[in-house]
Amino acid sequence: MRRLKFLLTCLVIVILLGIFATQIAPHDPTQIAIGRKLEGISRDYWLGTDYLGRCLLSRLLFGIRTSVFYSMIITVFSLAVGVTVGIVAGYSKGGLDNLLMRLVDLVLSFPSHMMTFAIIGMLGVGGGNLILASVLVRWAWYARMIRTSVVRYRKTLYVQFAQISGRSPGYIIRRHIVPDIFNEIAIYASMDVGMTLLTISGFSFLGLGVQAPHAEWGMMLNEAKNNLATNPLQMLPSGLAIVLMVILMNSLGDAINHTRRNRRHQVEHTVIDREQFKR
Repeated sequence: MRRLKFLLTCLVIVILLGIFATQIAPHDPTQIAIGRKLEGISRDYWLGTDYLGRCLLSRLLFGIRTSVFYSMIITVFSLAVGVTVGIVAGYSKGGLDNLLMRLVDLVLSFPSHMMTFAIIGMLGVGGGNLILASVLVRWAWYARMIRTSVVRYRKTLYVQFAQISGRSPGYIIRRHIVPDIFNEIAIYASMDVGMTLLTISGFSFLGLGVQAPHAEWGMMLNEAKNNLATNPLQMLPSGLAIVLMVILMNSLGDAINHTRRNRRHQVEHTVIDREQFKR
């Protein structure tokens, strides 16, 4: 539990840094100063400057708004579509379930990155199109996972009792199904934010994602690679930011899963103790 609280605190700090980047950043992240290009760490520039003289610390802070926030936006919209489709398919039976799952199978049959490339090729480069393309590709994975969970919980005794009692499907889904799968959704979402961050950074590194003059960690890596031989430290701030953020989100998902398992064991032990006491 302490580990989960620590990781959540770190995530909140990152989010707050992104929200208040305008107030925290020491310089304008888009301000060009050719006379100060490729400077090292100094009192004015805590992480140095890039090849155009822009403050790396400021661009790193503003990059949270694109790299991290875009990842969260993609995950939220993918979850909204995938969870809705997964719940409807998992709770219903027959033709609707088969139709939705065949659609999911169709989307999942294509390599995700190749499909994202194709959609961006049709829509054009840019952060907004990258978000749309990623959502169109990622929702099917959530739908498949959530549908499997819903089918499992649909067979529980309390759901069957609610059905026999004449409760509406909407009530059963809202009162029983969604609370049961909430922890699983949280685990999927936290881990997928890290994977989405890698996707956004990768596409921006290739010039297909966020475009200049906006700051983005993958694009910062792309700009720094041109001076890798002379200034290799230029790649450290954005590179470490990507690695640490991915580790944070994966660790958060693992901590949520560990906490859920501990609570489940506690409930099981409580039930066993009660049964032994009755005997």
